[in-house]
Amino acid sequence: MPERPFALLRLGPSDVALLRGVNRLFGEVFDEPEEYAAAPPTDSYLQRRLAREDLLVLAALADGAVVGALVAYELAKLERECREYYIYDLGVAAAYRRRGIASALIEAAREIAAERGAHVLYIQAEAGDDRAIALYTRFAEARDIVHFEITPAPRRH
Repeated sequence: MPERPFALLRLGPSDVALLRGVNRLFGEVFDEPEEYAAAPPTDSYLQRRLAREDLLVLAALADGAVVGALVAYELAKLERECREYYIYDLGVAAAYRRRGIASALIEAAREIAAERGAHVLYIQAEAGDDRAIALYTRFAEARDIVHFEITPAPRRH
């Protein structure tokens, strides 16, 4: 099997600079640079987050640059002793698409989830995002689910 033109890395507490690269990538890929760069967290905050076992941050690196990434959150269930993972962000730089990076990121997440005792991973695609839907369909059957974003209640003082 030929060697991949990219390396996959699970980020840990010492990878704050790479995580900042992940956020830049997501800002570009999702065309939301302000969302990912307007109020960057401190290094200590990111180190604490990256130290958590229930946070999965994977980066695909090519020539030292972040060219793809996946962020997933582990959810400990209450109805039985099990875990699920929610893949919140998955993106690949435009110049690196169609090279198997997104598939490799999902496969790596599947392996880590299995090691952690998870029984399922979830990921969402917006209606009309045919590329994402085609990719995700290779791993699972689509389910019709309507996603709602509920704003938290205002703080009472």
